[in-house]
Amino acid sequence: MSRIGKKPVVIPAGVTVQVDGRRVSAKGPKGELAMELPPTVCAAVKDGQMVVTSEGDADTGSSLHGLGRSLVANMMEGVSKGYSIDLELQGVGFRAAVQGGKLTMTIGYSHPVEFQAPKGILFAVKESIITVSGPDKQLVGDVAARIRASYPPEPYKGKGIRYKGEHVRRKAGKTVA
Repeated sequence: MSRIGKKPVVIPAGVTVQVDGRRVSAKGPKGELAMELPPTVCAAVKDGQMVVTSEGDADTGSSLHGLGRSLVANMMEGVSKGYSIDLELQGVGFRAAVQGGKLTMTIGYSHPVEFQAPKGILFAVKESIITVSGPDKQLVGDVAARIRASYPPEPYKGKGIRYKGEHVRRKAGKTVA
């Protein structure tokens, strides 16, 4: 049996949860999320906690059991507190601005790079820091990765878009003998 899956998920104050078969939905101050649990996993609400149980065989059942519990826990934290990822712009003339739900970046190309925020995602820009936030952990991480992929940090000058606190290993340039 999965050690992670055994732990019950505490439902935070202000969050309402509905379980309909394998479909779990949660609504809280930061938003609303719904997901379908893996085939061998079931969930039930007992005493202000959500208990995730497994019905499958030993190998796949326990791995999906832990996965289902982790997804439910991420959902509870997302609708109550939310998730955010900070990205740093490094480079001369690199800047970003938010207009409505669209992030517009000038990052050294001949044209500005634009990202439309998916439903539930918010962008914020302060100086050279871009903050991607929202209730869905997977979606926040995916959007941040796509923004970073538009100009990943390069090893020679170090310019590009990087996660806050990310260390980029620098290489020595060419030398004249």
